[in-house]
Amino acid sequence: MQRKKIVPYLFSRFSSIQIIVSFYFMAVLVAAILLSLPIFQKPGVHLSLIDILFTAVSTISVTGLSTIDLGETYNRGGIALLGVLFQLGSLGIMMVSTSFFILSKKRISLKQRQLIMTDMNQPNLSGIVRLIRNALVIIIGFQLVGGIILSLHFLEYYDSIKDALFYGFYTAVSAVTNSGADITGNSLMDFSTDYFVQFIVMFLIVVGGIGFPVLIEIKAFFKYRKKPHDLPFRFSLFTKLSVYSFLVLFILGTVLIWLLESSAFFKGMNFTESAFYSMFYSVSTRNAGLVTTPISNFSDGTLLLFSVLMFIGASPSSVGGGVRTTTLAIVVLYLFSFIRSRENINIFGRRIHNDDVKKSIVVLNLSIALCFFSVLVLSVTEKHSLISIIVEVSSAFGTTGLSMGITSSLSIFGQLVIILLMFIGRVGMLYMLMLLVPKEKEDLNYLYPTEKIIIG
Repeated sequence: MQRKKIVPYLFSRFSSIQIIVSFYFMAVLVAAILLSLPIFQKPGVHLSLIDILFTAVSTISVTGLSTIDLGETYNRGGIALLGVLFQLGSLGIMMVSTSFFILSKKRISLKQRQLIMTDMNQPNLSGIVRLIRNALVIIIGFQLVGGIILSLHFLEYYDSIKDALFYGFYTAVSAVTNSGADITGNSLMDFSTDYFVQFIVMFLIVVGGIGFPVLIEIKAFFKYRKKPHDLPFRFSLFTKLSVYSFLVLFILGTVLIWLLESSAFFKGMNFTESAFYSMFYSVSTRNAGLVTTPISNFSDGTLLLFSVLMFIGASPSSVGGGVRTTTLAIVVLYLFSFIRSRENINIFGRRIHNDDVKKSIVVLNLSIALCFFSVLVLSVTEKHSLISIIVEVSSAFGTTGLSMGITSSLSIFGQLVIILLMFIGRVGMLYMLMLLVPKEKEDLNYLYPTEKIIIG
């Protein structure tokens, strides 16, 4: 088959989702090959195949969990490679590849636009290339600005400007991409009382996790404010729901963490210190995985709360994983509508489509079942406490990267389970389900008789 006919053949045989998922498989393979090269490793390092595969999936899924010490394994070139892979995983394969087409001023075909729409979870093709261009500018821009601010501040902590720049930009990239990969062994523990660093990092984490369309609409809003028009600016329902659910989860998480630890880990701390711990972990557990103190310091109740926050994850069309904030928001709104005997879910002057409600319920239920089954299996195969396994599974599925320190001691089977969870968490449960859906759907032109079932 000629090279020019390969792509049309793939499009004719497979759905866009199947092609996108296969691209992520190939990205993992390429990442594994690159990470196994000696030029990126420190002298005397020998990695097993499972360690290389685990690291490759962890970087492409932007999780940050690791079976090895990254700082002791990879040299500066290897760390830079990890940063590039984090960019690829966080922005998405189609966004990165399309950016090269934009820079080279090549025409982007309709088929490529369809893949971009699928990879970025967009409902239509309109303005898809403009969305990518704006998203890249915003995300890279925040990484550069955040890197400069942190680098200047890190001059107080590091002896050389080179080290301050390296760790400043790596921290900014790690925060915006929500990777949370630790190359120092201490994450952000050295800055546990530096609230300026924590505030900048929290802000950058939110930027990466709030969703690309939200950032673009906020940019458009500020542009609109400079040149007012006759018609008022209207945010989309997706942006409103994403921002409100993000804020609710942040506030609720902060309050619950503070209440649960007020008589435990926070006992004896002043209010400012305990408040920043609560706020930082309410943000970081939603996808970043950065820590200012070992999570083993927290009580089991708080660790369970962390697991729930990691399971929920970030917003759709962002760098994060999990079931996504809008999925949970729609299910909660559906419950309220059901209790009030309302057929439709109305919010912010709009009605949520019934297909979105069905998808949200399916994604949430199957994600709970997947994580529960994974915890059940690992509790049998691994010799670790149940809470540490719950944290590990939630962290992998939510692509967060927090761990009780059991990742490297998991059996090969246990590591394979975590690898699968990280991949599903990055691609999305809905897309993994739709892999099984054929491109040509069966069109039924008849309906079966309905019959009532006793419920409850």
